Amino acid sequence: MSTEASSTTWLTQEAYDRLSSELQQLIDNRPAMAQEINARREEGDLKENGGYHAAREEQGKQEGRILQLTKLLREARVGEAPTTEGTAGPGMVVTVRFGPADGTDEDDVETFLIGSREEAGTTDLDVYSSASPLGQALTGAKEGEQVSYATPTGKTLTVTLLSAKPYGS
Repeated sequence: MSTEASSTTWLTQEAYDRLSSELQQLIDNRPAMAQEINARREEGDLKENGGYHAAREEQGKQEGRILQLTKLLREARVGEAPTTEGTAGPGMVVTVRFGPADGTDEDDVETFLIGSREEAGTTDLDVYSSASPLGQALTGAKEGEQVSYATPTGKTLTVTLLSAKPYGS
């Protein structure tokens, strides 16, 4: 997996527009948030002023989201879904079978999009990040290939890539 693939997030135009709008709303809300904090500060003793502390906490959350969205949108590839089938990676809808390649239990088959969690609002598919352990293991895998990855708990799982198709095809 290349460094570019791990630092670039593929987004649909719809998701990019939605996230850009959210970012602009957060930026536009900065003066109102500052005004809210000032109003709460005027209420008196800051040690016992729950409204002030809640407003500061909310401001911190908003500023964190602004930073997150700014970075995501700056690094995003928009509407550049892969066009060829057969190799897993960002922008691909993959079907995998968990367990050994000779497994026949259909309950162990899952289909999902390898992309950004921000795409989750634009599709009915589950979305796995290409930076997740499973996403990293699958990126570059060809149909029929078996890959292993370590879960956050340290357990090693094996999956077989059954199919990889461009998102939206």
